This record gives sequence, C-alpha cells and structure tokens, in this order.
Amino acid sequence: MAIEVRIPTILRQYTDGQKAVEGTGNTLAELFADLETRHTGIHARIVDGEQLRRFVNVYLNDEDVRFLDGINTKLSDGDNVTILPAVAGGSAAAKPRPAGVAAGRRAGTA
Repeated sequence: MAIEVRIPTILRQYTDGQKAVEGTGNTLAELFADLETRHTGIHARIVDGEQLRRFVNVYLNDEDVRFLDGINTKLSDGDNVTILPAVAGGSAAAKPRPAGVAAGRRAGTA
C-alpha cells in the first residue's frame, strides 16, 4: 500500500531534500513508524508520545486529521498525507504600528 507524504521544508533534512516520499501503513501511526525506518529522526519531529506534536498539522487528502481520528486515522492505498508546521503570527510583546505608517517607514519621513 503506497501513500504519498508531502514533507515541509523544515523536515526535508531528514528526507535528503525530497519534497515527497512514499510510505506504508494502515494508520498514520504506522505510516510515521515506517517513515522512521528510512528517514531517521523524522518521527520525533511529528509525534510526541502517542499523539501528534502540538505545532504540527497533518492532513489526509486535504482533511485535518485532528478532526478525524488523529494519529489513529485509517489510511488507504493512494492516500496523500501532508505534514505542515503550524504557523503563528507576531509576538505578544510587539508594539502596534501607529496608524498610517507603512512597514519600514517612520512617521514624518518620505
């Protein structure tokens, strides 16, 4: 059973730069264990114990697995799995820009 796994840039160091790899398994947990056999270190970046890492999003055929069965989501031959690091924005300590000031410009300058 072949399953295509799309790898984000940050994890490609474990796949020798490959954007997509193939794996096998009846569930996501089995798939990630299978990937680890050929791409040492990748499993720990995706899974924390018995669940997905908090800041890793995994999609099965464009559907977020957190709304399915998480790491126990069943897989079928020909499925596509996409791994994406979660993206957060800004810093709580960042100060808002004054109104009317464009990025990279200070008030009163041309």
